[in-house]
Amino acid sequence: MALSPHVPELGALELLLAVARLGSVGRAAAELGVSQPAASARIKGMEQQIGVPLLDRSPRGSQPTEAGRLVVEWARNVVEAAEALDAGIDALRGRRDTRLTVVASLTVAEYLMPGWLLALHRISPDTSVTLRTANSADVAAHVLAGDADLGFVEGPTTPAGLHGAVVAADRLVVVVAPSHPWARRRSPLGGAELAATPLVLREPGSGTREVLEQALAPYGGTTTPRLELASSTALKAAAMTGAGPVCLSELAVTEELATGRLVAVPVDGVDLHRPLRAVWPAGHRPAGPARELLGLTRKR
Repeated sequence: MALSPHVPELGALELLLAVARLGSVGRAAAELGVSQPAASARIKGMEQQIGVPLLDRSPRGSQPTEAGRLVVEWARNVVEAAEALDAGIDALRGRRDTRLTVVASLTVAEYLMPGWLLALHRISPDTSVTLRTANSADVAAHVLAGDADLGFVEGPTTPAGLHGAVVAADRLVVVVAPSHPWARRRSPLGGAELAATPLVLREPGSGTREVLEQALAPYGGTTTPRLELASSTALKAAAMTGAGPVCLSELAVTEELATGRLVAVPVDGVDLHRPLRAVWPAGHRPAGPARELLGLTRKR
């Protein structure tokens, strides 16, 4: 028996499930690596195809209507069945390779990837993993070129040509040596003062640099940096020797802050939060060990 023309395609159902889970078309679009206008158009097209409104939209977000909740439940069963079918076909075709190549930004590679790879080894001990590190711009280039099965980036958006999923949250912090005048200041740094200060920064193309420049754009962007360095380790060493204020991942300075070797400087009026994303080529869903690793990042 042929399906009726009212049955939406699988990608639209995945989008609807993401909206129901996240409460926002915009957040669902970001997670799935599509633009918000494209996601909104896809939802409207699905409502026209089914013949009933699926979402109640408001300034606070989007929630399923009564009919939408029913469709969400049915869609969840369909998507889960499709994922099971995908895994079964993958096994039948013998595509469960035992090699996995991952390229990750330095922050993800140093502070998150070891735990994820240990978890992958427990469930798939025969998988051989090659992990390469690069800044976020180079990670995207490697994945687009087919040099890696999966990439991990730190930037505020999914790079062009890739699909992605948020796997962790991070925050940038401004840190200085205990001897620096900012270590004793009583008031938070403002955006204008931070933007006007020569900082020790990551090189252009890094996700850390991109997030900071975007956050300080309302204040004219960052001024000429005091130094540009290519790793979190180098940034921390520069800060501890008094080279100047440094802005880097909170994940990277946990030990130094706990031992007093660095001091965090409060910042007011500047959003330094950022998502960390797994990325893969658009139109090619991760399979085999890449899919297993992606699943582990989401669980953890």
